[in-house]
Amino acid sequence: MSQTVPSSTTFRVADLPQNRATPFELRPDPQTLEAIAKELDLIGLKKLVFKGEIHAFGKNDWELVADLGATVVQPCVVSLDPVTSRIDEEIERRFLAQMPELVAEDEEVEMPEDEDAEPLGSTIDVFAVMQEALALNVPQFPRAAGAELQDAVFTEAGKKAMTDEDARPFAGLAALRDQLSAKDDE
Repeated sequence: MSQTVPSSTTFRVADLPQNRATPFELRPDPQTLEAIAKELDLIGLKKLVFKGEIHAFGKNDWELVADLGATVVQPCVVSLDPVTSRIDEEIERRFLAQMPELVAEDEEVEMPEDEDAEPLGSTIDVFAVMQEALALNVPQFPRAAGAELQDAVFTEAGKKAMTDEDARPFAGLAALRDQLSAKDDE
């Protein structure tokens, strides 16, 4: 996400207190909401709130725990009509000074156990975490109420289109079985 980040949303790790949590609350202005909506290919973005805290997690690590609330408007995947969805998620991120080593066996890379872990840098950017969390929680296939995908068949001009029924491999065998059963009954 390539937004210009307001400086008040970036916390220097060296300035964070070890013995208490640092609260934050982001409520982007209308221009920022519009820019985020455009970047995520949304029709609209309303009521975006990201509220939580950053606290020490062990000796050298930090944890961000926040609630993400947003109302997004997207085009329906079937009819392209606007679909409004509400997102309410708890977000957790752990910023680790030492990331665990990934074990590679036979060229397959094992996923880390903690999928919310990120390497700790000199700052923690809560605006970036908010944008990422929103992008991950936007419905992938929004559908308007009552929108149904109709059967669609496509083919070259002058040829018979193949339907789902034609593609079923055992449909022809079932018809053949029924014909053979009918002959046996005679």
